[in-house]
Amino acid sequence: MPLQISREVFITCAVTGSGGTQDRSHHVPRSPRDIAASAIAAAKAGAAVVHCHVRDPITGKASRDPVLYREVVDRIRDSDTDVVVNLTAGMGGDLVLGPPTAPLPVNPVGTDMGSAEDRMRPIADCLPEICTLDCGTMNFAEADYVMTNTPGMLRAMGGMMTELGVRPEIEAFDTGHLWFAKRLVEEGVLKGPALVQLCMGIPWGAPNDLDTFMAMVHNVPADWTWSAFSLGRDQMPYVAAAVLAGGNVRVGLEDNLWLDKGVLARNEDLVERAVGIIERMGARVIGPQAVRDKLGLVKRAPVAYA
Repeated sequence: MPLQISREVFITCAVTGSGGTQDRSHHVPRSPRDIAASAIAAAKAGAAVVHCHVRDPITGKASRDPVLYREVVDRIRDSDTDVVVNLTAGMGGDLVLGPPTAPLPVNPVGTDMGSAEDRMRPIADCLPEICTLDCGTMNFAEADYVMTNTPGMLRAMGGMMTELGVRPEIEAFDTGHLWFAKRLVEEGVLKGPALVQLCMGIPWGAPNDLDTFMAMVHNVPADWTWSAFSLGRDQMPYVAAAVLAGGNVRVGLEDNLWLDKGVLARNEDLVERAVGIIERMGARVIGPQAVRDKLGLVKRAPVAYA
């Protein structure tokens, strides 16, 4: 099969994530001020899209407090740097079962199950241009943890995104997630052509070998827009792989803490490295307005944060 290399590529920077990385690198931003500053630095380095979670400013642990989201978004919008804002809607689906001998009741430590309305509250309040929709339930690496996104929950949340005019970014961790995403478009829950993020190498979803990656790519409809990423040392190789396969790229501290062996990265460092790879492949990195034009996004007015 001939190469379908992308000639115009946008970069998404996943700024901080929800994993327990806050004590593994001092560059992982915690407070809304620091998350916004890191997002702005990534945009100045070449990221057209910033994907944001929020964290408790003291502990650094993941949060879904709408007040924290609002501060991050307001600070980004009030800056002099243009960037497409992409907020997670993936929080609130954390289920930790008891041990195999007694799975019920669920373990309250780590379990955070919210209603569709609760999970969507930061999206409805901030109205980002994009928000994520994790398009399936899956086992993560932890022994009894399940990322829970039932078909009913996804239909409810997807319908809310469509009604709000916020573009869903479908997070696909395996081919079945793409199958269900197509069904959501067929049902009219989501509008097509859709936007997809291929999430590779996350236990226990799609492994990040190239055969599986290309199977994922071939399951994305031809008129959809997609990006891809992998974790850790595979982050930068997947920049090249995504461009070669016809997609866009994602980098950032959510997925990888290192620039080189023994060298902790900042978000802007990872974006700059990705820009270099893309341009040396003969492609052009496009900016936020080009992404809005491509995806039909609505830029929201800035709101000053006092």
